[in-house]
Amino acid sequence: MKPSVLVVDIGGTQVKLLMSAKDKLKFDSGPGMTPRDFVRRFHETTAELKFATVSIGFPSVVRKGKIVKDPKNLGKGWVGFNFSRALKKPTRVINDAAMQALGSHIRGRMLFLGLGTGLGAALVWSKNLLPLELGDLPYRDHRKIEDWLGINGLERLGEKAWREEVLYCVTQLKLSFVADTVVLGGGNVKKMKHLPRGVKRGDNRNAFLGGRRLWEIDRKTGIPRWRIL
Repeated sequence: MKPSVLVVDIGGTQVKLLMSAKDKLKFDSGPGMTPRDFVRRFHETTAELKFATVSIGFPSVVRKGKIVKDPKNLGKGWVGFNFSRALKKPTRVINDAAMQALGSHIRGRMLFLGLGTGLGAALVWSKNLLPLELGDLPYRDHRKIEDWLGINGLERLGEKAWREEVLYCVTQLKLSFVADTVVLGGGNVKKMKHLPRGVKRGDNRNAFLGGRRLWEIDRKTGIPRWRIL
């Protein structure tokens, strides 16, 4: 029997904990949540659960399993935080959009774009996962691209103009990254009505599969099956 993985998706308003794609627990987060607050609520929420390892999707820049930048929508103190020690379980941390991208990949070269508060992104190909910070790309009027495709852009432009902006950007980014497929995830993807060929809607439940894939081992070599760049 494979060791069970608890997948944790830390968002700006809620923390979701999944033992399967359907069984979900959650608690509130928010701009005041520090690592200490998270750990306390984590232990309270998981007191009755049995799991061997933890995968965490985190809404900020993560390099080599370490948070290198405090998130915009949570409290301070996350940079370099040791989750394995605090949670008392082997823990792997990855950017939240990258975790959903990992679970969304089926074949070929796939670009994942998360339409949420900002613009989450990752590129997946041949067992490689490259988290991206596309939200910081320069865009029109000397602003960042997430100012147009994120929640601020949606509220400023209105839904119809925002959809047109998304379709334009998605088409150009697909060409730029030579992607076979673009998967759109995030809370605002539901506002997209018609998608062009080669672009499809993702499913938030894919974050669970991505969290499990973080622990997959190649049976022949004994090394992780997925290379996180």
